[in-house]
Amino acid sequence: MNDDQGTPDVQHLGLEPSDLDGYTLDDLTDYLEAGRVPRNPSIEASPGCQLALDALERLQGLGGELIDADSAAMPEVEDGWVDRILSGIALDARAGRRIPLAASDPVDDFGITEGAVRGLIRSAENAVAGLLIGHSSLEGDVATPGVPIRIAIDVNAFYGTSIPTAVERLRAEIADRVRCHTDLVVTAVDITVRDIQRVGRRPGEAS
Repeated sequence: MNDDQGTPDVQHLGLEPSDLDGYTLDDLTDYLEAGRVPRNPSIEASPGCQLALDALERLQGLGGELIDADSAAMPEVEDGWVDRILSGIALDARAGRRIPLAASDPVDDFGITEGAVRGLIRSAENAVAGLLIGHSSLEGDVATPGVPIRIAIDVNAFYGTSIPTAVERLRAEIADRVRCHTDLVVTAVDITVRDIQRVGRRPGEAS
């Protein structure tokens, strides 16, 4: 179900308000469109809200053509692809499991949330033109150091993109970011292209 602005409601996405510290995607979209003014300290201090805002900002950067393309989708398409992107943003904002980080002193106990890693994965789309990440998941025991895991990602590709080239670039970018910022042992980054969309110019394409 969508509201008048084309944003799925919280119940439809399976996202509880507590995942975003009491806010919804609608609230965050309104806040972003207002230029984050007046500044809302509780939103700015919420890790989940920050992950969602970053993803929404990248999505909005593609312009209103996204919603137009969703509205013009073929009748046999069950769910709008914009809905699926927004659903992925909502799910990725959840804190999820705690992932330990190595510490030089055994007394120290450092960690990062699964949601933060998903946000890191999603940010990789900025470096690869022609692909938009829908949802990502970490498959395996991320709570135990040294245990191999796999990263699974759904993406949408823009018409005219060389999918094999873009997918390989995204896979390498994600692997590098996860390796630099976490201690996870990633054995594979599985990328599934769910849709191919014609939405004006592709991100990064010259006019």
